[in-house]
Amino acid sequence: MTAVLDRAAAPPVLRRDRRRWAWGVGAAAVLLWSLAGAGLFSGDVVNPGGTAQFGRFASAALSPALDAQFLGVLARSALVTVAYAAAGTALALLLGAAGAALVSRTTWGRRRAGWLAARGVLAVPRGLHEAVWGLLLVNVLGLDPWVGVLAIGLPYGAVTAKVFADLVDEVPRGAYRALRAAGAGRPAAALYGLLPPAAGGLLSYALYRLECAVRSAVVLGMVGAGGLGYQLALSFASLRWEQVWSAVYALSLLCLVADVAGRAVRRRLAAPPPSSRRDPVLTATVAGTVVLVGWSCWYLALSPASLVSERTAAQLAHVWGAAWPPATDGDLLRTIGVLAVDTVQMSVVAIAVALLGAVLLAGPAARPAGRSSSGRRVVGALVRGGLLLLRAVPPPVWALVLLFVLMPGVLPGALALGVYTLGVLGRLAAEATEELDPRPRAALTALGARPVGAWLYGVLPLAAGPVLAYALYRWEVAIRDTVLVGLLGAGGLGALLASELATFDWAAATTVLAAVVVLTWLVDLVSDRARAALR
Repeated sequence: MTAVLDRAAAPPVLRRDRRRWAWGVGAAAVLLWSLAGAGLFSGDVVNPGGTAQFGRFASAALSPALDAQFLGVLARSALVTVAYAAAGTALALLLGAAGAALVSRTTWGRRRAGWLAARGVLAVPRGLHEAVWGLLLVNVLGLDPWVGVLAIGLPYGAVTAKVFADLVDEVPRGAYRALRAAGAGRPAAALYGLLPPAAGGLLSYALYRLECAVRSAVVLGMVGAGGLGYQLALSFASLRWEQVWSAVYALSLLCLVADVAGRAVRRRLAAPPPSSRRDPVLTATVAGTVVLVGWSCWYLALSPASLVSERTAAQLAHVWGAAWPPATDGDLLRTIGVLAVDTVQMSVVAIAVALLGAVLLAGPAARPAGRSSSGRRVVGALVRGGLLLLRAVPPPVWALVLLFVLMPGVLPGALALGVYTLGVLGRLAAEATEELDPRPRAALTALGARPVGAWLYGVLPLAAGPVLAYALYRWEVAIRDTVLVGLLGAGGLGALLASELATFDWAAATTVLAAVVVLTWLVDLVSDRARAALR
C-alpha cells in the first residue's frame, strides 16, 4: 500500500525519469546478451587468413576500373536501377494513397476496432523485406520486370499508406469540420479540407521514398533483378576489386543525386515563396517525376498482360496450394525459435554500432549554421561523403567484406547491418543536430569552452532525444534487413528462409515468413513503447 502511495505521490518528471532509467538499464542488458549471443566473448572471432584479401580489396579503392567498356556497362546498369526505383515508387504511391484512405483515423472515426484491423493488414507487406518479395514473386512471374517493380511497390506501398494516413490525421481539423457541418460527406471533406494543407508533407515523403527505392533497387539487383546491384555481385564473386569499387562509386553518385535533389525539394517545401503563384521548381520536379515514371515503364517494357496471363494464374495457384496450410511440425518451430533469437541479437548489435557511430559523427557531419573555417567545411564534407558511401553499399556486400576478417556467424551480419545503418542514422543525426537551437553552444564557446566541450554540453543533451528516437525507428528496419543478410548466409531467420525456398518447401517457408512478420510486429511494439518513454 505504501509503495502504491509513493508511486502516486511521485511527481510526473520523477516518474518519467524512472521509466527512462528502466529502459536504459534494460537496453544495456539486452545489448550485453546480444553481444554474447553473437560470440564476441567466446571463441575465435577474427580470421587472420583473410587479412591479405581484405588488404587487396581496400587498396583497390584508389584504382577503380575506368575502362570505357566497363563504364558503359555501369551506365546501362544505372539506367535499369533508376527505372526500377521510379516505377516501384510510382506503384507504392498509388497503393499508399489508396491504402491511406483505408487506415486513416478520419475514415474510421470512433470505430477503433476497424482502424486497428486495417492497420494490422498493412503489417504483413511491411514486415517482409523487398528482397523476400522479389524471391517470392520470381517463383510466380519468372524473370519478368514486374518482379522488381512489385517487390518495391508492395512493401513501400504499405509503409506509404501508414505515413500518408498519419500526415493527413495530423492536419488541423477546422476546415474538415466546417465542410462536414455544411453537409459534405467524409471523402469530399477530406479531399478539400485535409488534403491541401497536407500536400507539402505528402510530396516531401514521396521524394524521400524515391531515394530509398534507389537503394532497394540495388539490393534487388543482387538477387537477380539486374542493374548496378547485379554488376556489383558479379564483380565481387569474381574478386575483381577494381570493378567492385567502380560499381560502389557509381552507386554512391546515384544516391548522392537522389539525396541532393530530395533535400533541395524538401527545403523548398519548408520555406515556400511568399507569392501565391506556383513554385516553378516544385512544378518542374513533379512534371519531371511523371516523365521519369513514364520512361521507366517504357524502358522496362512493363506489360500488364503478364500479370493476368494464364501462366501467372496457374503458377500462383500452384504456389498458394503448396504454401497453405503452413508447416507446424515441432522441429521446424524449435528451429524458428532459436533463429528468431539470433535475428533479434543481430539487430540489437547492429543498431548499437550504428548509434555509437552516429553520436560520434553527428557533430562533424552537421552543416554549421554560421561562418566556419575551411578546414571545418572540408572535414564535414568528407564525413558526409563517408556516410553516403556506407548507406549506398548494400548490407550483403558489407557482410561479404567483413567475412574476410571475421569468422562466419551472427557477428559479421550484425556488423554489416551496423555499418549500413550508420550511413542512414548518421545522416539523420546530423540533420537533427543542424535543427537545434545554436545559442547554448555559442554561449559555452563565448565563455571559453573548447569545441568538444561545447558540443558535449551544448548540443549532445538536446540531440539525445531525437537521435534515440531515430535509432529506435531504424531498429524496426534493421529487423527486416537481418532477413536480407541471412538470405546470403549470415544466419538468423533469413538463412532458414533461403534454405526452405531453395528446396521449394513452401509450407515451411510460409511458417518462416509468418514468424518474420510476428517478430517485426513485436519489435515495432517495443520500439513504440520505448519512444513513448523518451517523450
